[in-house]
Amino acid sequence: MVQPRIAVAVVTMGNRPAEVDALLQSVAKQDLAPARIVIVGNGCRLPEFAERLSLPGEVTTVDVEENLGCPGGRNVALARLREYGDIDVVVDLDDDGLLVDADVLRRVRDLYAADPHLGIVGFRIADETGHTQQRHVPRVGNSDPMRGGYVTGFLGGGHALSMAMLAETGDWPAEFFFAHEETDLAWRAADADWKILYAPELLLRHPRTSPARHAIYYRVTARNRVWLVRRRLPLLLIPVHLGVWTLLTLVRTRSAGGLRAWFGGFMEGLRQPAGERRPMRWRTAWRLTRLGRPPVI
Repeated sequence: MVQPRIAVAVVTMGNRPAEVDALLQSVAKQDLAPARIVIVGNGCRLPEFAERLSLPGEVTTVDVEENLGCPGGRNVALARLREYGDIDVVVDLDDDGLLVDADVLRRVRDLYAADPHLGIVGFRIADETGHTQQRHVPRVGNSDPMRGGYVTGFLGGGHALSMAMLAETGDWPAEFFFAHEETDLAWRAADADWKILYAPELLLRHPRTSPARHAIYYRVTARNRVWLVRRRLPLLLIPVHLGVWTLLTLVRTRSAGGLRAWFGGFMEGLRQPAGERRPMRWRTAWRLTRLGRPPVI
């Protein structure tokens, strides 16, 4: 059994210094030390962490002049890891998350060592009370957050990615900036026959939040939804997917201003270039359906 080499990547805008320190200290307490830690300052300058926090492994900080969004910042970390060339799996963690258990990285290593076709491992996200919001469970409906298994997507806050998979599928869609970048990557991974595993025993504690807290939420969510399906779905499924999500948005959204922003983003997604079109195969759409989430929901 080959033991994959693990790196940890954190992207931060510099506005959560205490949370980042706590997260990195939880990484330092892991019973398997990561080979490398890369911390990206997304539009900010970062302090030196290694000596101050006694972090394990090789610690690299990368300052980026402008905020590239979460997927863009994660691509910066991936580019640096590729320069080193000695990492097999990267674990991405939100800068306000916390690894509660000390065996998370070891469990990640063992999962990838046991299955060379494993592409993505999604963590369970729970708040300070131990509650997992339903939107953080990668299944349709009122699903048990403690039921693991193979799924069609993963959570951005805490997950692991195979570097071999990324070499085949490509990196994060940086142009998305925020929202739906995980689905874009997951669909590419599934279409390339990589497995996506939800492992609820891998816990990331994260403050309870609403995605609508971001000022750009409604516009960017709608724009990226349109881009996503234009890039990844067979033509026949595009109007079905967008019709379902438009109906759900009308039912769920209580804010008139939010709806205006959403439809503005929807039109923006139709008018602006969506990027490279690489639709999934029909057999991939069927496999996603068998896993419980057809790519129109």
